[in-house]
Amino acid sequence: MSKNSSASSTFAGFPKETLTFLRELAQNNNRVWFDANRKRYEEAFLSPALAYITAMQQPLAKVSPLYRAEPKKLGGSLMRIFRDVRFSKDKRPYKTNMGIHFRHEAGCDVHAPGFYVHIQPKECFIGAGIWHPAADALRSIRETIDARPSDWKKARDHKAFCSK
Repeated sequence: MSKNSSASSTFAGFPKETLTFLRELAQNNNRVWFDANRKRYEEAFLSPALAYITAMQQPLAKVSPLYRAEPKKLGGSLMRIFRDVRFSKDKRPYKTNMGIHFRHEAGCDVHAPGFYVHIQPKECFIGAGIWHPAADALRSIRETIDARPSDWKKARDHKAFCSK
């Protein structure tokens, strides 16, 4: 974690305040607290996240030009902090993590193939792939693995892919 929280391509890390904000949000997950701490949200969460996304544009393009790092408050790589509580028994209005999704250019939401960064107190991780693929996409993935099992096993077991 670093003190740089400006939205620039020289990202030096997330400030410690990012995790502090998320920890406190988890303890005070309500609109009144969030509104009172909106400036902290913008400084400790939003600005560093957008700076990180901006800094990832060039490295991501080297991995594949088909994946996008879009530093936008809405509709970009940063997942919204507001939860959709319409059909949930859990009515807490805010997510208590930072989610960043570098998705494939053909996708328009979290179900697109991509790279995911999750930042949360006591649970930070990265992932790659496709989350909850649609039935047609899942069927295609399974059929490809079934048709070419040796290619799948070679990729799955490659030392650059695995950490043992």
